[in-house]
Amino acid sequence: MKSKDNFHIFAIITIILWSSGFVFTRLALRYFSPLSLGFLRYFIASISFILFVFFIKIKIPNKNDIKWFVLAGFFGFFFYNIAYNIGATTFPASTTSLILATTPVITTLLARIIYKEKLGKIKYIAIIIEFTGVGILTLINGIFAINTGLLWLIFASISFSIYNLLQRKLTKKCPALQVSIFSIWFGTILLMIFMPASITEVKIAPLMQIIYLIILGIFASAIAYLTWTYAINKAQTTSSVTNYMFLTPFITTILGFLLANEIPDFATIVGGIIIVIGMFFYNFLEKIISGIGKKKYVA
Repeated sequence: MKSKDNFHIFAIITIILWSSGFVFTRLALRYFSPLSLGFLRYFIASISFILFVFFIKIKIPNKNDIKWFVLAGFFGFFFYNIAYNIGATTFPASTTSLILATTPVITTLLARIIYKEKLGKIKYIAIIIEFTGVGILTLINGIFAINTGLLWLIFASISFSIYNLLQRKLTKKCPALQVSIFSIWFGTILLMIFMPASITEVKIAPLMQIIYLIILGIFASAIAYLTWTYAINKAQTTSSVTNYMFLTPFITTILGFLLANEIPDFATIVGGIIIVIGMFFYNFLEKIISGIGKKKYVA
């Protein structure tokens, strides 16, 4: 695989880890409050990064870039987690992942406005196909309504879209590892306002809930955000990476079946297949058409 295409591997790893995060978040919210869970999850991630930097030298950000790291921490971890965790108490994991699958569209539109990133007609068609798949999955559940939980999840999607663009900006001048770690650290510092209640809850938490926290903090947060930042850094456009988020509802449904014995119905399978087709069109169809065109030209 060419170096410029390596982002696919990092993006797929991230999406698998985040999809598992939807399931484990739902399980953890049976015990922890939304605000406490947000702090505890990223406190664990921050601690794991502290241990990590003992082996790799991480430079302190330039003082001129601190404001961008703080903003990344705010939108990517502080506000996003508040909005996401509150919204997640209203909907099951699969539906939550469906709503947040609007993030690629929002990110693409913002990147088009802010960074002037251009997309070909095929990519726009692919996004429509993917969003159609998400729509089919959404209709399955039949529980959509304009309520507080839905609004919180929409706010979370917008917040994460802004975070993606900030990551794009920061990785242009800072190493991807530095961007991930300091963004999470600043986000965790902001989340510390919920630390007192979190300590009270974790003291009497069952062992299984602690295990959920560790999985969320290390795998669905620390590792996942590292691979996500690397993917954004390596890709030519932000939308090439965020487009993979359309897969989260499908993977979350599969993990829900494996971890919670939730059997997906026919419409879920159809919606997932449509999403995969859209993903294929977005990432590979232009290259295939271009390759066929070159062969004809050579012939």
